[in-house]
Amino acid sequence: MPSASRLVAAVCLMVVAFLVSSMIIENGDEGKDYGYFTLVNIALGWVCGWMIMGKRAGKGWTAGVNNGLTGVASLVFWGLFVQGCYEMFRLAMRNRYDGPFQALKAIFEIGVDYGRLLLVPEILVTLAVGAVVAGLATEEASRRWR
Repeated sequence: MPSASRLVAAVCLMVVAFLVSSMIIENGDEGKDYGYFTLVNIALGWVCGWMIMGKRAGKGWTAGVNNGLTGVASLVFWGLFVQGCYEMFRLAMRNRYDGPFQALKAIFEIGVDYGRLLLVPEILVTLAVGAVVAGLATEEASRRWR
């Protein structure tokens, strides 16, 4: 059921996804075409905010901060997984893998490689601050608009 807390959580995680995606593109390889990278991450922010954070709101401020951390962690996990799947599929269409198990293993290897791009202090701070702000904003929306 739609609620203000779900909407606020979704919008907050969309903003976090946009900011972090922009930072990754800035720090990435020059001239690389990222395609729909930012849009996919924004859509994942919407889904994680609406389904994960929004339904857990209304349990207190500490739970709100934990909710924000959980939402951002799920956003990072699903972002790495979806982007890893896309890259694996792109490479599989070029016959880079010998079999299906090697391709499935490559999803996680690619995800770990992409995860290394997140280990920049600016991105980690953005994720942490975004998690706290998203959690507190979601909690405030849950309390204010029931």
